[in-house]
Amino acid sequence: MCGIVGYVGSREVVELLVEGLRRLEYRGYDSAGVVVRGSEGLIASKAEGKLDRLVDKLSREPLAGSFGLGHTRWATHGPPNERNAHPVLDARRRLAVIHNGIIENFLELKKELIAAGWTFETDTDTEVVANLISSLYDGDDLRGAVDAARQRFEGMYAFAVMATPREEIVVTRRGPPLVVGLGDNECFLASDPAALLTYTREVIFLENNDLALLTASGVEIWDGQSQPVERVVERLNWDPIQVEKGGYKHFMLKEIHEQPQALQDTFGGRVDFELARVDFDELGLVEKDLAGLRRVHLLACGTSLHAALVGKFLIEELARIPVEVDYGSEYRYRDPIVEPGTLAVGVSQSGETADTLSAMEAARERGAALLAICNVANSQATRISDGVILTHAGPEIGVASTKAFTTQLVALFLLAVRLRQARGMETASEEIAALAHLPQAIDKTLALEAEIAQLARRFFRAEDFLYLGRGINYPIALEGALKLKEISYIHAEGYTAGEMKHGPIALIDEDLPVVMVASGDRVYDKVMGNMQEVKARDGVVIAVTDHDAEELAGVADEVIQVPRVHRLLQPIVNVVPLQLLAYFIGVRRGADVDQPRNLAKSVTVE
Repeated sequence: MCGIVGYVGSREVVELLVEGLRRLEYRGYDSAGVVVRGSEGLIASKAEGKLDRLVDKLSREPLAGSFGLGHTRWATHGPPNERNAHPVLDARRRLAVIHNGIIENFLELKKELIAAGWTFETDTDTEVVANLISSLYDGDDLRGAVDAARQRFEGMYAFAVMATPREEIVVTRRGPPLVVGLGDNECFLASDPAALLTYTREVIFLENNDLALLTASGVEIWDGQSQPVERVVERLNWDPIQVEKGGYKHFMLKEIHEQPQALQDTFGGRVDFELARVDFDELGLVEKDLAGLRRVHLLACGTSLHAALVGKFLIEELARIPVEVDYGSEYRYRDPIVEPGTLAVGVSQSGETADTLSAMEAARERGAALLAICNVANSQATRISDGVILTHAGPEIGVASTKAFTTQLVALFLLAVRLRQARGMETASEEIAALAHLPQAIDKTLALEAEIAQLARRFFRAEDFLYLGRGINYPIALEGALKLKEISYIHAEGYTAGEMKHGPIALIDEDLPVVMVASGDRVYDKVMGNMQEVKARDGVVIAVTDHDAEELAGVADEVIQVPRVHRLLQPIVNVVPLQLLAYFIGVRRGADVDQPRNLAKSVTVE
């Protein structure tokens, strides 16, 4: 989860940058670096690993300057080594860039730049940003060069640029946050206001597509149409808990909004978009073991079980390996059959869930290889397993899982592609390319927040809900119902839509909201038929769809239209509005959404 800091003013910049990066260490990272302008131009210092390694390097090779940039990187393109660490300089070494996010069309731009004579030293998409801006920079108008370059970029990103001979920093964002801090004859920059509170409480939160020019005398801002704009200066009066919440009212809402970044961090460093390959340094299982797999058992509880149910669709379709999904609490009590060549995968946010751990042990006793998909390094699940896929969701404080769930889905997708590779099947080029677009699709879905809050106002007094989905989206109906139960204490049921007529249809009347996940094309017409069945019995239909809302006119009472992505990734997008709906209904009902009654974050008892 990349961290960004910057400063223009009269203070000694390196110490300030390092302190700011310290305050962003909670985000997780694999390398760190700073850049300042010295007497001989731009000078960068970078180190693989934790910030202390950079600090040690700076103590031996000190830098000095009055403006500069600092960065902690979580790898997305290229291995997490010093060569790929930020800041990244352009080929002519006259400007430096730090970057959070993904440039989806970097390959196209890279080929164009190479043809024009530009060279590349790293594996990063960030170097494309540096070289493209440099190709447009006349040595005087850095803002204009950045403005022109950003028109070419596709994806979600935030980046900051400094160049010789200008004493200024130019920044822009489309998705990941940036905040500007204002002082007396000095200006600060960070990806999180927590990095600025030591120095200033006067801040401006840049809006999507803003471009800003920071100098010691202040900040100028332009919008997405390159028109000058004024943004509100806010004063932060945050206590330590508010700092942790990042200004959000609840941890749950903050963690819902962290999902674009969390998803990127899950596939970052594991996907080679040029070769359309997935690799895990930490997987721990040798190639012949993966190639010889005959069956996969996915073991989980609660929300993680719903992720496993989606994982069944992913692995069976992409790798053509049969998959069984079991409740951790039931697996060892049914005397499961574990054949040679079975991989048992424990899916757990905490890695300490007692039922899941017991199921994993039972699978191992019967001869299965063990893999853990987990958010917590060195947890019990990771220690007992032969291999591990860490989701890198970052700390999840809210008891009801949100970003841990969606990152589990990405991890299972990556596992499915990795098993496909091991079996020598055709490269999953289309699916991997689609992954790069996922964070931006989630960001667009989060923009529906106000619309969903209004839905919550309408339905928060309901006492029952029914959630329906088909195919790969059936588990999303289960998860939506579970979130509502956990957060609002409303009774909710999740069903596969095809089963509605086998019982639940008896519940439908004018007082029952029915949330239907209607996306994709394979079963879309079937789901539309199920909607008609609900409407014929006066049910109230709330549809989540990636189709045009007009297609559902007269069938759905309310439509939440989400961006369309590849159908195997669509469940990750579809669940976000259901998380938001549960959150806003819970808040309206006065529930403690961060710590719902009777629930615990890690269930360590059977």
